[in-house]
Amino acid sequence: MATLRYQQISVLSSSTVAFTVCFAVWMIFAVIGVPIKAQLNLNETQFGLLASMPVLTGALVRLPLGLWGDKYGGRLVFFVLMLSTVLPIYLIGHATEYWQFLVIGLFVGLAGGSFSVGIAYCARWFERSRQGLAMGIFGAGNSGAALTKFVAPAIVAGWGWEMVPTVYAIAMLVTALAFWVFSYDNPTHRVASHVSFAEQLRALKDPRVWKYCQYYSIVFGGYVALALWMTKYYVTEYGFSLQMAALLAAAFSLPGGILRAFGGWFSDRFGAHKVTWWVMWVSWICLFLLSYPQTHLTVQTVSGPKTFDIGLNPWMFTVLLFAVGVAFAFGKASVFKYISDEFPHDIGAVSGIVGLVGGLGGFLLPILFGAMVDLTGVRSSCFMLLYGVTWVSLIWMYWTEVRATDVMHSAATKS
Repeated sequence: MATLRYQQISVLSSSTVAFTVCFAVWMIFAVIGVPIKAQLNLNETQFGLLASMPVLTGALVRLPLGLWGDKYGGRLVFFVLMLSTVLPIYLIGHATEYWQFLVIGLFVGLAGGSFSVGIAYCARWFERSRQGLAMGIFGAGNSGAALTKFVAPAIVAGWGWEMVPTVYAIAMLVTALAFWVFSYDNPTHRVASHVSFAEQLRALKDPRVWKYCQYYSIVFGGYVALALWMTKYYVTEYGFSLQMAALLAAAFSLPGGILRAFGGWFSDRFGAHKVTWWVMWVSWICLFLLSYPQTHLTVQTVSGPKTFDIGLNPWMFTVLLFAVGVAFAFGKASVFKYISDEFPHDIGAVSGIVGLVGGLGGFLLPILFGAMVDLTGVRSSCFMLLYGVTWVSLIWMYWTEVRATDVMHSAATKS
């Protein structure tokens, strides 16, 4: 009989690896979407829809999957979910029409729903004081977005984009089987069978849930959107090859995934509120700088007109993007620390709805990115949009949390 400690480590390790592969599959169009766009002669909006189509399904199924994970056990639901995506992944390589990619993308997107199953499954294996770290480690599977940017371009260069879905389908099948072998089930972690889905959803009436949805729409929805968009952005804005563009884009995706574990540790130590507050401010500053388009400014001086080039070179752009990735990683962990602290008996249901809204953000934002580029011709407009969304989170957080702190009350009393 395996010890509890061994089971905790085995469950967390196997779940994190499984989620990493699921997330890599979820982001598959971030790389192969670029040659598909050229092959089908798609505009920016059509590319945004193609890239984000799997995200739509992954978002919509998060709530029911979270509930099913509570009711039937995370291990079983996670395993069946992974198996259900193997065939759709393989079929991507055989699609030839735009509508075929969109339809298949919907089924591939089921892989994205693995988060709401795995986050609650892992959290329940640990005591409350360590849940933030456990959920952060599991959430580090977001680095699957970076994995795709390392692996897929090499496959494209060697065998063409059509080979990528075949490799990913095999990887998903092997991962699902390995997960089943190395994970464990604990019937006491399930919600009692007499508890209905409606009763599980009762926590969603709490306005705090919707606030956390807003936070997650930027730290996760923005992360997914940029992970899908940045490879093409580097290609079109700076003229890099697909391989080089994907490598630079990984400077955002990799820390945005791996550092989530550190975000969980910081949230356990300093609290979800403090971590999230600083996350929003760092994101706000970086997104403001990233929003500025490449500009040629002519100024009339005493000696005649002088022209200045204002804009970010690719290296400064990558540094700022890396900072945003780090901030988003910490924010993704801190939002779920809020949930585990305030809704310990409804983690599956609340994480499902928060994950759903965050996923919908990841679906809508790439489409809006493409639409804004088509309308304005300014590629950095994607960062302008994220800057506005971050403003909403900061204002909401100030009015509902910061104003109620001792520091703010003390300042008001002194004035």
